[in-house]
Formats: sequence, structure tokens, C-alpha cells
Amino acid sequence: MSSSSKIPKKRPATAAVVKSAKPQGKPLSKKTVAPTKSKKSAGPPPKKAAPSKVAPAKKAPARKVPAKKVAVPTAAQRAAALQKERARAAAVALREKEARLRAAAQRERAREKAQAAAKAKREREAKERARTKERAALSKAKAQAAAKAKREHDAQVKVAAREREVARKAREKAAVEAKKQREIEAKRRAIEAEKLKKLREIERRDAEDRKRQERREAEERKRREALERKMHSKPYANDVAFLSELRELLQQTRASTSEQIVVSEAEANEMLVDRERLEYDDEDGSSVASDIQRDQLKDFASALRLKVDEIDVAIARIDDGSYGRCDECYESISHARLRAQLPVFTCVSCRASV
Repeated sequence: MSSSSKIPKKRPATAAVVKSAKPQGKPLSKKTVAPTKSKKSAGPPPKKAAPSKVAPAKKAPARKVPAKKVAVPTAAQRAAALQKERARAAAVALREKEARLRAAAQRERAREKAQAAAKAKREREAKERARTKERAALSKAKAQAAAKAKREHDAQVKVAAREREVARKAREKAAVEAKKQREIEAKRRAIEAEKLKKLREIERRDAEDRKRQERREAEERKRREALERKMHSKPYANDVAFLSELRELLQQTRASTSEQIVVSEAEANEMLVDRERLEYDDEDGSSVASDIQRDQLKDFASALRLKVDEIDVAIARIDDGSYGRCDECYESISHARLRAQLPVFTCVSCRASV
């Protein structure tokens, strides 16, 4: 069905039926110009619109007109016919354009409807996925909560059992301690009774003289023990780090002292060689000065050897833990003095009294 058949054939006020002229003996058929509808008045376009084809007007059968009555169309009639043909062509073109617009609008509505359907489907699928995910999360949360509750219940059961066991052991321990305490208390009372008995026996045997003698002996014993402890004391035996530090310092001092000894002896030997060379030329007395310097170097080397020996003694005392004890009063020497003077065997007080 063409689009031209759907358009209502309402004759507008401006359109009129015009009788065409009959050129060269052929009569013109009557044609009406199809009225045009505005976009506002047009209804919804059909789903599929095809361009309309205007059927050609059927030619009316030629009537035999006597030759005498043939009328030649005038210029006005020809102009009117031409205008009518143009109007008819414009109406056809307008109907085709409206049909194309309705088809395009219909395709647009179909596309929008398909998009809306696809969007609604996607939304339904998304909602379904969300509901599925929510149900899975809910079931997972329930399972986790159940597992957590079970773990808490098991932990509470274990804690309760442990507390009961601890209470039982505490009761048993308290009972054992109470028994031991009773036994100790009985022994103590027996010992006190025996002690009181002995004390009364001692009192009967002139307790006062015995006590004074015991006191004097105890005081003398304490004095001897104190002196013995001082003589064999090891003041820094527990301070291993300090003794290690002192050993390192003593070893460094010994190494430097040994180097000084070697240097002093080498210089003394060089002076001896120079002395033999200067014996032939001793006008300025340089040989005497050389002998004095060589003797000083020898004495200095001897003093350094003594210092090395003292350092060895100090290291040996560090090994047995007795280093840091004064040789005079047997008291401990301060840390500062032990670090400042290497080696040292007397405290400041004893050194000042010498």
C-alpha cells in the first residue's frame, strides 16, 4: 500500500480543480492537487515507508470533435496547465519527502526501543548479578560467623577446662604447702625447745664468761677473715668488659714500649759507632757528650724493660682476676687511675704515703 493512499484527500482552500485545455484535438483530464499536511498535523509515521509513486493519469479517450469546433488553447490556458502540472509534481515530491521522514522517524523509534530494551535487559542482568553476589556474600558471612562462633565456643571450653585444671593444681599445691608449713612449724618448735634447753644448760655453766670469750674470738676471727679476703680479693673479677679493656690498653702500651726500647737501643748502638769514629778527633769534647747521651738511652731502655715486666705482671693478674687490688691496703683501685696509669699496683692514698 503506497503512502499516497494513507494521506487524507482533504482539499485545501487554495487548491482548485482546473480544467486542462485540449491541445491538438486531445481533451485534458481533470486533476486535483493533493493537499499537503504540516508536520504538526501529520500522524505517527508507519513502520516501513517507501517512496510513493504517483500513478500517471489515465488519458481520457479522445472524443471526436468536429474539426470545425477545435479550439486552440490560449496562452493563459497553457500557463494554467503548466502551473497545475508543477503543483502536482511539487505535491508528489512533498508526499515522498513526508514518507521518507516518517520512515526515518519510525526507524529512529525502533532503534530507541531496541536500545531501551537492551538497557533494561542489562539492568535486569546487573540486578540479578548483584542479588546473586549479595546472596553469596550473605551465605559466606553466615558461614564465617558460624565458624567464628564455633571457634569462640571451643576457645571458651578450653579456657574453662584450663582454669579448672589450674584451680585444681592450685588447691593441691596449697594443700602441699600447708602440710610443709605445718611440718616446718613443728620442727621449728622442737628446735626452739632444744635451744632453750641448751641455753639453760649454758647459763648454768657460767654463761657470761663463755659469751665474752666467744665474742673476742669472733671479733678476732672476723678481722683475720676480712684481712684474708682483702689479700685474696678480686675487685673486678665480675667486670669482664673492664678487664678486657685494661688488657687491650696494657697490650698496646707494651707494644709501644717495646718499640721505644728497640729505637733507644738502636740509637745507643749508633752513638757507640760514632764514638769509635770520634776518638781520633775529640778536640771539641763531643765524644763525652755522646757517651752521656748513650748512657741515658741505655738507662731509658732499662726503665722501659722494667715497665714491660710490670705490664706482663699486670696482664697475668688480669688473667687471674686480681688486677686492680692495691698491694699495700688490699683495697680496690679506682677505674680512672687504672685507665690513666698503665700499669698501676697501688691506690692514690698508699702512693701518697710512700
